[in-house]
Amino acid sequence: MVALLIGSAVFQIDVGVCSMVIAAILLVLAPHKHKPAVNNVTWSAVLLVCGMLTYMSVLKANGTLEFLGDAAASLGSPLLTALILCYAVAAVSAVGSSIGTLGIVLPLAAPLLMMGEVGLIGFVAAVSFSAVIVDVSPLSSNGVMVLANAQVPDRDKFQRALFKYTGYIVLVAPILAWLFVVLPTSM
Repeated sequence: MVALLIGSAVFQIDVGVCSMVIAAILLVLAPHKHKPAVNNVTWSAVLLVCGMLTYMSVLKANGTLEFLGDAAASLGSPLLTALILCYAVAAVSAVGSSIGTLGIVLPLAAPLLMMGEVGLIGFVAAVSFSAVIVDVSPLSSNGVMVLANAQVPDRDKFQRALFKYTGYIVLVAPILAWLFVVLPTSM
């Protein structure tokens, strides 16, 4: 832990890279001592999270998310735009990181909020709710951890149940957040 802290804080090494280097060094120095820890890692979850984070980075780097934000803002109806952004955030968060999605979408929504027709606090609350309510998705970073650590007799059945639940929540939660939070604070 000290090496990670020093590497990232003092030498400005990326935390992920620094932790991987430290893990590799520990495995080289004492491979048999750390074997149980390596065997208990759910590698499919690690690959899924890394893949989704890479996907989100590509969407951000090529301007897709900014394009979608601009397209939503050009609709002419700020309340409709707020609803579309709630749905977009729920869908993207279901396959990625909620915090990462919020970090991308909230700055893109600034032009919408500057118009003054949508309540700031209500919009931020609704978008945040839409982002985190889907965290149980087996494709999101948190959902992968739930799936990897679930003590259930049939993991495939549990995964299908999580997918069904996530689909239902992606369809229902944004409209409820919009109806009960955005609309009342925007009137």
